[in-house]
Amino acid sequence: MIYLDSAATTLEKPASVPAAAAWAMTHMASPGRGGHPASALAADTMYRCRELAAELFGVSDPERVILTSNATHGLNIAIHSLVRRGSTVLISGYEHNAVTRPLFARPDVKVKIAAGPLFDAEGAFEAFRRELTPDVDVVICNHVSNVFGFVQPVERIAALCGARDVPLIVDASQSAGVLPVDLARWGAAFVAMPGHKGLYGPQGTGLLLCGAETEPLLYGGTGSLSRRQEMPDFLPDRLEAGTQNVCGAAGLLAGMRFVKEKGIGRIHAYETGLARRLMDRLANLPGVTVYRGAGQSGVFSVTVDHMDCEEVGAALAGRGVAVRAGLHCAPLAHRTAGTEEGGTVRFSVSAFNTARQMDRAAEIFRQIVSQGKGAR
Repeated sequence: MIYLDSAATTLEKPASVPAAAAWAMTHMASPGRGGHPASALAADTMYRCRELAAELFGVSDPERVILTSNATHGLNIAIHSLVRRGSTVLISGYEHNAVTRPLFARPDVKVKIAAGPLFDAEGAFEAFRRELTPDVDVVICNHVSNVFGFVQPVERIAALCGARDVPLIVDASQSAGVLPVDLARWGAAFVAMPGHKGLYGPQGTGLLLCGAETEPLLYGGTGSLSRRQEMPDFLPDRLEAGTQNVCGAAGLLAGMRFVKEKGIGRIHAYETGLARRLMDRLANLPGVTVYRGAGQSGVFSVTVDHMDCEEVGAALAGRGVAVRAGLHCAPLAHRTAGTEEGGTVRFSVSAFNTARQMDRAAEIFRQIVSQGKGAR
């Protein structure tokens, strides 16, 4: 199988990741739930996971790195901490349902959209500058669009928010491990990211970097201050009720070590090179539209004239090429880019893909498109 769906989950992991998760399952107990070696080993692993994340992502104190079950979990905590009844929230035109659904669920929240043009970083910044009016209480922006790989000018948006004293939440789901992410430099209130994409960790893992005051989303045992009925007022305990995913954290730690060893810059250059190679080949096919532009990661979308994207995706799967087709849980991004009606076929690469795979996938795509048009 040629796996080109890493924007959903990196299926191909460093061998160290499953090995670490499996070893943890039989050697580590619950952190903070005992004084014995198995519990202490788990606590040490959790801390080392926070410590490496803090080093990679510009967090001054490892205890401000919260271990979550995914980026959605982290975004919900961030939104719960900052967005109140009657708040006005400004978001980009490329946000995922992990942002829009929590906002929709909160009562009396006004959502404004800074809908800049696709692959136009200057236009994206100008949209935020124009829409960031005095009534805006919170800004939320993803670093990279999960549909189009559009790298948004987060650093400039962060500076704008800082100048106007408005807290910023960044969704780094498609950038963590691929592009520089820095909580301190951005001055962001929160940055959320999954563990199972560019960090090569197991599914069911994620990180929330906290630069602002927090409000618990879940309440329960933390292994600390057990006599009190209130949640602890310190991190990470305040946001980590219940038994944590120790096996996942061990795997995530191994994944982040892989990213650190390879180098984020090298990973980005390799992935974008592969994506450009595949885009160049697909763009030459009649009737195929490739959504590409300046400032793009290793994620891109295509459409095919007179062929349904789901049909194309299923045909590729049948020929051993794994992609994702449809709206990709981001209808707002499609609405902004004008692809909402039919969706797109999305390709996304990882550090484990090869140039030969790109060429083979392009040839299979060519055959499918040719056959599809011939049948009409």
